[in-house]
Amino acid sequence: MTSSSSPAHPAADVGRWFSTATSPAPGTRGLPRMPRWDPIPSDQYGHVSPRAERLAALRLLQGRPVAVLTGAGISTGSGLPDYRGRDSVPRSPMTFQEFTGSDLARRRYWARSTVGWEHFGRARPNAAHRALSTLQTLTPITAVITQNVDGLHERAGSHPVIDLHGRLDTVRCLDCGALSSRAALHDRLLRMNPEVARRLPHLAADAAQAPDGDAEVDRTASFRYPECPLCGGVVKPDVVFFGESAHREVVARAAQAVASADALLVLGSSLSVQSGLRFVRQASRAAMPVVIVNDGPTRGDALATARIHGRLEDVLAEWVDELRLSAPPGP
Repeated sequence: MTSSSSPAHPAADVGRWFSTATSPAPGTRGLPRMPRWDPIPSDQYGHVSPRAERLAALRLLQGRPVAVLTGAGISTGSGLPDYRGRDSVPRSPMTFQEFTGSDLARRRYWARSTVGWEHFGRARPNAAHRALSTLQTLTPITAVITQNVDGLHERAGSHPVIDLHGRLDTVRCLDCGALSSRAALHDRLLRMNPEVARRLPHLAADAAQAPDGDAEVDRTASFRYPECPLCGGVVKPDVVFFGESAHREVVARAAQAVASADALLVLGSSLSVQSGLRFVRQASRAAMPVVIVNDGPTRGDALATARIHGRLEDVLAEWVDELRLSAPPGP
């Protein structure tokens, strides 16, 4: 989960955009709600596996096709907080049913998202993203399957990237399926909500400092958001909400990437949700080596061939250096 120290200017807490209110608001009663997510208690945080174990794990991966599965922990070094790490903020994730069934929930989501969008756009690939991209030039990687929605793997140069939960920079109409740019929608949201646009720096600072996410923006029940310009339908970020299934074709691509590999490497995921854990189980059933690198416990630990503790950027950088040293000299 948490793998890196936060940068001097952290990006927006995207997880807060998907948080429901602390208590059901009018218009949301009766809709499915998730239990609160709290940090996973464990004495594993901060533990670092011995060098011999780290290098033994690399030998399980070296020279064979590897599928990589990543979670929020690989992006914490870019300032994007995770959901279940030691320092994560407790929250109740907004469900798909809540978003689609409640106008107030949609207002809350788009208000939070508008306040944080420009800040989120400042997030850049960190050392772990870059090291993983370099690793791909030194040993075969069939695909990077990510549970993250930030697009940072692609920007770091990894390929192919399978965005298991979608991308936050794209918006989809739930009625006609039309895709559009989140950046363009941001400009439209600001035009529709001039008071928010005028006070954007203040609201962003307020949201960043609110420890429980109950920032002033959360009380903006009058926030306006647009309909789909093509059909008038409900627009939604093109990401998988809690209570919503990932697109079948995306899951199939990810499963094929694992099936075509000889090993699975998991980076920075607690594997708390089935969408990621399924690939660890798939690899285990196929008797493939499974290497998990994470700071803190995961639901897949019992299935791991090698379980490595430590900061992702440190482990991956060490592996890159080791592979470079062991590479045969060029012609």
